[in-house]
Amino acid sequence: MATSERTTTKASTKVAKGAAPSAAAPAGRPTAPAESMTPAERAAAGKAARTEAPRSSHADWAPAKDREDPVAQLERQAESRVPELVPLRYGRMAHSAFAFFRGAAAVMAADLAHTPVSGLRVQLCGDAHLSNFGGFASPEREMLFDINDFDETLPGPWEWDVKRLAASLLIAGRDLELERLHCREVVVWSMRAYREAMRTFAERTNLQVWYARLEAEEVLAMAGDMGADAKRLKSLQRNIDKARAKDSERAVSKLTEVVGGQLRFISAPPLVVPLHELLADVPRQEFESRMADLLDGYRASLADDRRRLLDSYRFQGIARKVVGVGSVGTRAWVVLMVGRDEADPLVLQCKEAQVSVLEPYAGASDYANSGQRVVEGQRLMQAASDIFLGWLPAVGLDDQARDFYVRQLWDGKLSVDIETMDYQQLRNYGRLCGWTLARAHARSGDRIAIAGYLGKGGVFEEALADFSIAYADQNELDYKALVGAIAAGHIEAEDA
Repeated sequence: MATSERTTTKASTKVAKGAAPSAAAPAGRPTAPAESMTPAERAAAGKAARTEAPRSSHADWAPAKDREDPVAQLERQAESRVPELVPLRYGRMAHSAFAFFRGAAAVMAADLAHTPVSGLRVQLCGDAHLSNFGGFASPEREMLFDINDFDETLPGPWEWDVKRLAASLLIAGRDLELERLHCREVVVWSMRAYREAMRTFAERTNLQVWYARLEAEEVLAMAGDMGADAKRLKSLQRNIDKARAKDSERAVSKLTEVVGGQLRFISAPPLVVPLHELLADVPRQEFESRMADLLDGYRASLADDRRRLLDSYRFQGIARKVVGVGSVGTRAWVVLMVGRDEADPLVLQCKEAQVSVLEPYAGASDYANSGQRVVEGQRLMQAASDIFLGWLPAVGLDDQARDFYVRQLWDGKLSVDIETMDYQQLRNYGRLCGWTLARAHARSGDRIAIAGYLGKGGVFEEALADFSIAYADQNELDYKALVGAIAAGHIEAEDA
């Protein structure tokens, strides 16, 4: 395992009194239970953590007196991104308060650093808003529901992921113009699902937790149990079936054309731009040599059997592709590989990984390569991960060394359309997200101590509902600040 040579900063967390044997952990690691502690002692340590961080204290939110201007934070973050793509990011964030929230992970990371924590750490998603959950195809070709974005993953206080999920649900509810009480209930139901799932995982064996997963058929069954009618169940089944067909062949049909009998990426700037258009002055031989070096670097991160599979494909083309909301402006590429013939394509996504927005507050990553940080965090949190998941260091078009992670593009990916949900759908979806986040946290942290801290009652979920309302108000102010900066001409925004 490669470790970072950077100095690890001290994590901004409280270690609960009476919980030291379980809660003490290096800044870059999740909390591991002491080998000498029994399950009962671990549960008691978690319960004791309420002394330093009462569950009701999580309801509190107020901006720090020295809170940085959110627009200034976004501008500073943009300094490391592709300049011509940054206006697209601002344009997408300006669509709504929820879109702003999606792109403002760095803003909330700074805010969360001032909130109460129990001292128990897990592997965090780092950006656990509800749009970063969804379906995808496992290596066994089963459709799973799980977290699907790990760009900011890092060990840290479990409460930070939970609060980002809770706030996202409240903000989404407001965007959907749900009643105020319904918005609050959506958060309560999701946080209750997290608490109850964590308590269930606390009773299970280590292997049972590791093998736990949420398959498409279970999602359908749960939707039925939650009150979904036949029409909604049929629509959900249709979306799952559609996602199963979303693979490399689908990516090829959307992103490529045939030129001279060979597949080539289309040119649709600024969203899709073939690399040869960005490197028009580079001789083809040099270009191909660069690509060979990059693929060798990525290949080294794969297990031997995956290397053998990768070696059965040949490189065909590469293009820059704009993705997401918060990721716009980071370097993201799609790579076209061909196997047996043109009818046997493989499309990989190579996405830049920068330092996690959590690192200034939770401690530096153990991994020198941020791409490896993303990959290792994803493997730890997801029930199953892409067989082509890997990382590499690379020199960008600006001759700067950068880190990337690689995965298949659109491998059975199912994204849920939040904008069309009603109260019941959002509430049920929030419950799925709450269960899934608990399962991911239970794999890396002390699930028994966290369950002990959460307890049997509803104190925690009510507190998170209060927090979410207050933070949604802050997010609304931050969103208006961005819209105002755009209107005043201080920031350039494009809609694409």
